[in-house]
Amino acid sequence: MEIILLERVEKLGQMGDVVTVKPGYARNFLLPRGKALRANKANLEKFEAERADLETRNAEQRSAAEGQATDMENLTVSLVRAASEMGQLFGSVSARDIASAVAEKGYAIDKRQVIMDKAIKTLGLFDVKVTLHAEVAILVTVNVARSLEEAETQLKLGHAIVASDMEEEVAEDAPAEEASAEEAAPEEASAEEASAEEAPAEETAEETADAQDEEEAADSKES
Repeated sequence: MEIILLERVEKLGQMGDVVTVKPGYARNFLLPRGKALRANKANLEKFEAERADLETRNAEQRSAAEGQATDMENLTVSLVRAASEMGQLFGSVSARDIASAVAEKGYAIDKRQVIMDKAIKTLGLFDVKVTLHAEVAILVTVNVARSLEEAETQLKLGHAIVASDMEEEVAEDAPAEEASAEEAAPEEASAEEASAEEAPAEETAEETADAQDEEEAADSKES
């Protein structure tokens, strides 16, 4: 089917171009969203008559979108989801979820502006394309985590927190515990050595006392 583009459409053409597309794509997407008209004599004449107004309106919309893009630069939204230890979500994150999260940040967008090849099904950080205008698009970082606290950690690490990260933390803590045990061991050994040194001294004192008793007993007999 031949259509006239009323705005730039990625991979198709610019405003005013007459292009051929599949009928389903035209009927289900381009025509109902006001992005194109059927290419016939009447519509071509209508487009040419309104071309100047369309171009002016498009320029204004593009300028507004560029301003919004500047405001949304480096935008990150966090979504909390239940997930397995290995990071697999018990569900998924859709374009609607992302649009709602962006709206909560104060930027009203429609789910149709969120461009996703497939739903997000794991924890992590994802750069998702958002079209603010036919000629203006930005990337929004979607941070999917089990909690807001975990989302902050993921943002610092730059990746999802999964079971392997937890195991590494345990491994890092183990040497510290071993070092503490080793430091305590010499102290215990020193205490044992001190006890061992004191024991012979006590035995010598006892032996001296016994010898003195024997001498006194002998003196008494002689007397």
